[in-house]
Amino acid sequence: MATQQRLFARAAALVLLAGLTSLVDAKTRADCEKEYTPQRAQEGKDVIWVPTEDALVLRMLAMAKVTPADKVYDLGAGDGKIAIAAGKHFGATAVGVEYDPDLARHAQCLVEVERVQERVKIVQGDIFATDFNDATVVMLYLLPALNLQLRPTLLEMKPGTRVVSNSFTMGDWDPDEQADTNEGSAYLWIVPAKVDGAWTFRPATGKEIFDVSLEQTFQNLKGFAGDALVTGKLSGPNVDFAFMHGEKQTHVTGTVDGDRISATVTRDGRATAYVGSRK
Repeated sequence: MATQQRLFARAAALVLLAGLTSLVDAKTRADCEKEYTPQRAQEGKDVIWVPTEDALVLRMLAMAKVTPADKVYDLGAGDGKIAIAAGKHFGATAVGVEYDPDLARHAQCLVEVERVQERVKIVQGDIFATDFNDATVVMLYLLPALNLQLRPTLLEMKPGTRVVSNSFTMGDWDPDEQADTNEGSAYLWIVPAKVDGAWTFRPATGKEIFDVSLEQTFQNLKGFAGDALVTGKLSGPNVDFAFMHGEKQTHVTGTVDGDRISATVTRDGRATAYVGSRK
């Protein structure tokens, strides 16, 4: 019994010593700044570096509804502030991509200071040569021309991917949400599914088939169901459009999966399950 107590005491002492050693060895922000201190407005590859205000960082991540299930990419990560906040405050996995090697090392040092290295990493790289297709959220603080250069890649991402930009828009791709704060403006886009084309909708039971031709401009829809004008919108994979069927409205909501839409069609207050197939 005495031997077991001595072994337990020794093990406890080793754990305590390891903890104290870890605290002594832990990096501080001052340590990171001794190695490298970035300067506001310093020149980068395509943009100057200006850090995002803390309050706006949190607002941007909240706009994207970031959760621990998300993988967040910050393109042009700078000092890693957004990626760190995604991991520290929202529990997400995050990757910051920064072209400047000194700034990337500094950001990774700050990741270690905040002790979020199990969820967050900063990599040195060119955002236009980086594969971020596994992102569920993409954060940007670039310039309008760079946003437009990235736009085709973003639009090819999985429907429902959220994109948030500090200060700058995406040309004629209107944001799904905009936040104007004392710290600046932020814009949110939700990557829409692709629904261009002719669709046939068949009920789960019954024979009342109808055809719809849809034209898509980003998240906005128009088209025809016979001679009736169709208008609607997309939010990621979710589609919502309506048209007049005689004197009554037909309202279609559903989820897009490639060339299939699992839909609910509401007419005259009655909802019916339909499946839409692209021709």
